[in-house]
Amino acid sequence: MHFRRVVRMDASERLPNAQQISSRQMIWTTVVGTIVLLLAGIVWLQQVLDQRRDPLLAKIEDLAHLPQGEYLKPALLGYHHLGADVLWLRTVQILGKASNTGDEFDWLYHAFDVITTLDPQYDFVYRVAGITMTELANRPDLSNRLLEKGLVAAPQRWGIPYLMAYNYYFYLADVEKAVHYARRAAEIPEGPPWLVNMVTQMSAHAGQPEFALGFLLRMHGQTNDPRIKESLELNIKEVMIERDIRLLEAAVSRFHEQQRRYPTHLGELVTQGYMSALPQEPFGGTYVMEPDTGRISSSAHPQRLKMYAAPGSEAKKREH
Repeated sequence: MHFRRVVRMDASERLPNAQQISSRQMIWTTVVGTIVLLLAGIVWLQQVLDQRRDPLLAKIEDLAHLPQGEYLKPALLGYHHLGADVLWLRTVQILGKASNTGDEFDWLYHAFDVITTLDPQYDFVYRVAGITMTELANRPDLSNRLLEKGLVAAPQRWGIPYLMAYNYYFYLADVEKAVHYARRAAEIPEGPPWLVNMVTQMSAHAGQPEFALGFLLRMHGQTNDPRIKESLELNIKEVMIERDIRLLEAAVSRFHEQQRRYPTHLGELVTQGYMSALPQEPFGGTYVMEPDTGRISSSAHPQRLKMYAAPGSEAKKREH
């Protein structure tokens, strides 16, 4: 005979009541909330540490989200000049970096545009932006866009058309436009007296390396930014190469006319009396002659500048 044991359970033991369910939900909610807060804290701490490693990170991101100047100006309620000053100070800190990425230069261009919209008479910003976008960002198109804006807002400032002449001459290989803007700079009463002479020389000797060297040396003396000076020094060396190549090729041509052959090596130009000495390649390389054509090139910079390259030949693309 089998007996079935009947176990009687109290109702509180068989089913959880509402209070127990609520208690368990509160525990799980607390656990999940704690985990979420912990993850959020980790993310926040990582961002803080990142910004401490690069204190300019936040400033750069600020430029990326900067509204257009046309919208920002009325929001400043008449304090747009002060807003331009504050924004300029933040921009200068970013410019002070050892180097900038392509994205950062895009944001810098946007900042320059906003600053000069808030204060169209901010002549210094136009000039700094103009040479920065050309020499450091390799974007003469963006440089000219800002400078053209400055020509309209501040036509009495000779430095703006002067920089446009520089861009067109060295980077865009458009001598006609370079002369046009150099002449505009020379016509402004507050401009320095040497501008008139520069226009005359540019018109008559635009393709001559000697003129280009003088132009570059004057630009070099007008800036204090070490990165821009370094870029201009690179340009000066490149033009020196062009000057040397012309001198060497002229000597080779005279040698060929008289000797009915090309020199076996460049040193023969000196031993045969066609040159007093061979020029030193400014980058530490050597000058090389093609034995069949007499053409000269630099071992360090084989491509010639766009402004001097022969039609159809590959010109050097400036990269800084």
